[in-house]
Amino acid sequence: MLDPRRPAWYAFPTMSDRRPNLIYVFPDQFRQQSLGCMNADPVVTPNLDRLAAEGRVLTDVVSTCPLCSPYRAMLFTGKYPHANGVPHNCNSENKQYGIELRADERCLTDVLHDAGYHQAYIGKWHLDAPTEADEKWGEGRRGDDKVWDTFTRPERRHHVDFWHSYGCCDNHLRPHYWEGDRIEDRIDVDEWSVKHEADVALDYIRNEGGRFRDADKPFALFLAHNPPHTPFEQVPERLLAAYEGKTSDDLLNRPNVALEGYAHSAAKQVKNYFAAVTGIDEQIGRILDLLDQQGLADDTIVIFTADHGEMMGSHALMHKNVWYEESYLVPFIIRWPGKVPVGRDDLLVSTPDLMPTLLGLCGAAGAAPEDVHGRDLSPALLGEEIERPASGLYMFMKADDPAGGNRGVRTHRYTFAVCRKDDGTEETFLHDNQEDPYQLQNVAAERPEVVAELTAEMNRGLERTGDPWLKK
Repeated sequence: MLDPRRPAWYAFPTMSDRRPNLIYVFPDQFRQQSLGCMNADPVVTPNLDRLAAEGRVLTDVVSTCPLCSPYRAMLFTGKYPHANGVPHNCNSENKQYGIELRADERCLTDVLHDAGYHQAYIGKWHLDAPTEADEKWGEGRRGDDKVWDTFTRPERRHHVDFWHSYGCCDNHLRPHYWEGDRIEDRIDVDEWSVKHEADVALDYIRNEGGRFRDADKPFALFLAHNPPHTPFEQVPERLLAAYEGKTSDDLLNRPNVALEGYAHSAAKQVKNYFAAVTGIDEQIGRILDLLDQQGLADDTIVIFTADHGEMMGSHALMHKNVWYEESYLVPFIIRWPGKVPVGRDDLLVSTPDLMPTLLGLCGAAGAAPEDVHGRDLSPALLGEEIERPASGLYMFMKADDPAGGNRGVRTHRYTFAVCRKDDGTEETFLHDNQEDPYQLQNVAAERPEVVAELTAEMNRGLERTGDPWLKK
C-alpha cells in the first residue's frame, strides 16, 4: 500500500509512467573537504561545484565505518558491519574470518531489479574474498603478502546486469576489468582508470542501438572510481597543471595538519591527491553534459559521494579509519531537478541509511528487507518535514574481533569516540565541533556530563543493532 504522505507523482509507475534513473558516483577516499563548494581545501572542482549549485549539498553525511569494504557492504545491505558479515576489508588474510558480502544477502541492487531497473556497476567492487584463481588472474599478491583483487562470479553480482568491474586493484594507470562469466577473460586497459570508467559509463548512458540495456526500463548506474585512493602518484601528469606553482603549505591549509612521522608524506602527495580530485571532477562534467544532451537530466537522480575520506596529514595521520572529520565526513551532492530542492542541508545521514533512502527515491519505499538497520530519509530529501536523525554511529572493527576496535557517535555539535585497546583499557575522545571545528582539543575530561549523554546515545544505537561491542 502506498504511503498517503507521498506526493501523487511518487506512486509506483504505470505503463505510461516510469521510475527515475539513478547515477551513483562514489570515488574511493575522496574527503568532503575536497569539494570546492565546501570552501575548505584549495581544490579545482568546477563541475562538482556546478552540480552542487543545481542540487542539494548534504553537509553531515558520515561514513559509519570509514573503510572500503565495510562502506560498500553497508551501502548495499543497509546493515551495520557486524550484521552484514563485512566488518573489515576483503582480502586473502581476512578470508579466514568469512569477510565478504554474502551471496544470499538481499541487496539494494536485488530490490531495484525487482522494481524493474536495468543496472550497471563500473569500477571497484571490493566485496569478495579472493580465491586461488584470483592470485593468478587478478592483481596478484602484493608486497604485504595479501591477495586483494578478485573476480566476482556472476551469481555474486546481485542482479547487476552490466558488469565492468574488478575486486581491488591499485594500478590506476593500467587497470583491468571483467565483464563476462570467465575469470580468464580479463580486460586490460592502458589508460587512467577514472577516464576509462567514465567512457564506459557514457557508452552505457548513450546505449546506442540498445547495446547495453533495455531502453524501456529505468537504469541504475553505480560508478566506483578507485582514485583518489593510493597510490597517489598514479595520476596523469597533465592534471597536476591545475596546482602548478603551489607548495604543500599552500595546499595543506588546515590548522590541524602536522607533518610528523608517516604523515610527512602528505607534503609530497597532496598535489597528486588534489590532481586526482580535479581529474574526477573533469569526468563528472562529461556525464552531466551527456545527460543534458540526451534529455535525461530531469529524469535522472545524480548522486556524488564517497566511501570515506582521507586524513592527508591532519592530526599527523594519513588515510582513514578514524573519527576525525577528514576521514569520517563524506561529500554528498544530490540533484533531481524539480524534485529535490536546491540548497544546503545538515541532514545527518549514516551509511546504512543509504540503501532504504535510495529505494525511497526510486519509488520502492518499504521494499527493503525487514532486517535493514538504516532509515529511509528520502522524504527529507524531497522537502518533507520529518523527525530527523540526531546522531550517527562511528565504528572501526577488527577483522578477527568485531567486538574490539573503536565505537563512537556524532551529533551536529559533538564527536565522541571510545578506543578499546588490546589490553581491555579504553580511551575516550570528545570534540566540540562547534567551538573547535578542526578537533584540536579533546574535552572529554572537562565535560563529563556530555560524555555520559553521548555514551548512552552510542550504547542505545549499538544495542539496537546487536553490536558485539556491548558484550565484551
